[in-house]
Amino acid sequence: MGDMSDLLDETAVTESLKSLPGWERDGDSLVRTATLPTFKAAITVVGDVAEIAESRDHHPDIDIRWRTLTFRCSTHSAGGITRLDVTLAAEISGVLESAGG
Repeated sequence: MGDMSDLLDETAVTESLKSLPGWERDGDSLVRTATLPTFKAAITVVGDVAEIAESRDHHPDIDIRWRTLTFRCSTHSAGGITRLDVTLAAEISGVLESAGG
């Protein structure tokens, strides 16, 4: 299966997206936008995702627009999407589901 930071091929990315509702591919990244019930809820999600990212030493790009968050997962050192991104995207989805996003 290879290292978690090995670049995924097109087939692997397409297959991974089947298990990541709400996520899509945008170039070399997995992207999801979610709207939370309140600004405070959105910031709480960002904090929870930050904890996960720090523990994994793998960090998403996060755009905050009031209650709307956009997460972008890509392994820059590999030049695209890796299993690290798929795993992080799944964990972000779990945080969003818990928060109502």
